[in-house]
Amino acid sequence: MNLKKLAALLLALAMIFTLAACGNPAADATEAPTDAPTEPAEETEEPSEAPTEAPTEEPSAAPTEDIHVERPVPRLAVLSGPTGIGAAKLLSVPEENAQGYEYTIEADNSALVAGLTGPEPIYDIATMASNMAVNLYNKTDGGVKIIALGTLGVLHILESGGNTAINSIADLAGKTIWSAGQGANPEYILRHLLEVSGVADQVTVQFAEAPEIQAKLLSGEIECAMLPVPAATAAIAKSEGSVRDAIDVTEAWNEAEEAGQLVMTAVVVRAEFLETYPDVVADFLKDYEASIEYVTGNVEDAAQMVADLGITPSAGIAKAAIPQCHLTFIAGADMQPAISDYFRVLWELDPASIGGFIPDDGIYYVG
Repeated sequence: MNLKKLAALLLALAMIFTLAACGNPAADATEAPTDAPTEPAEETEEPSEAPTEAPTEEPSAAPTEDIHVERPVPRLAVLSGPTGIGAAKLLSVPEENAQGYEYTIEADNSALVAGLTGPEPIYDIATMASNMAVNLYNKTDGGVKIIALGTLGVLHILESGGNTAINSIADLAGKTIWSAGQGANPEYILRHLLEVSGVADQVTVQFAEAPEIQAKLLSGEIECAMLPVPAATAAIAKSEGSVRDAIDVTEAWNEAEEAGQLVMTAVVVRAEFLETYPDVVADFLKDYEASIEYVTGNVEDAAQMVADLGITPSAGIAKAAIPQCHLTFIAGADMQPAISDYFRVLWELDPASIGGFIPDDGIYYVG
């Protein structure tokens, strides 16, 4: 009996020790994971904040700065003469337009070509002779685009000495005609008109600069000459009646021609500038169109602007020249049908005049 009691007592003690041994590890296990993750959690807070700040601050600041800082003031160059006349309002009162302009008035096309090309061009937009525009496009592999056409024909054939014998291109047969613009639009236009009139082999063409031709006309040393306005207008005004406007070459072209419009001025932009700042180019086109509309509709006020810019010797000459400039504004899809036939005529006369080949439609920026 005593042995049974002793065995029961020993069994009870064994169970108590077993329960105690099982309970302590559970308590230790509960405390250990609670403390362990607490320290690593503090270490992971810093990396979680770093990526949050980096993407939100840096990208949002960069585009804002680009929009306000990188929009440039367009660097504009115009060719002295009718192209400058059309841009007179734009150049004279830039604060009334969408943007200001840094501008230069150049005396010849070669200066415009140099300013648009090269590793560091100094011009973004320029008005130039239309044949030079296509020449530049071809030679730079599309480095410029035509964005507008600015004038139709601006050439006039003058007769000196108070004579009235010349009234058509055919009347030039047997004569020597002096002309400005060798290697540019005037030469090719005159050559074409002489050919279609059937007198090309009966006329001698002598080239010189406009001031020399003016002096020879006024002195009576030469009988006839072809000059653009305002040089032609100035010669007539200074002659006091001895020099007259014998032929408006634009009218002669229209009467003789199957070759479309005579378009002498093109406005070009560097292709890189256009691609980067299309909105700036769009604003310029609005300003240029508005300038042409103002000049043609407000001749007297515009004439003073032209004279102040030094494009003509006086406001009086500018006033007489503006109606003779055939100023126009052609842009977008209207450009190709207006001038493509003229480019074809130039190519037939001399492929080198337009850089070797008729341009593809990529030359025109249609917006």
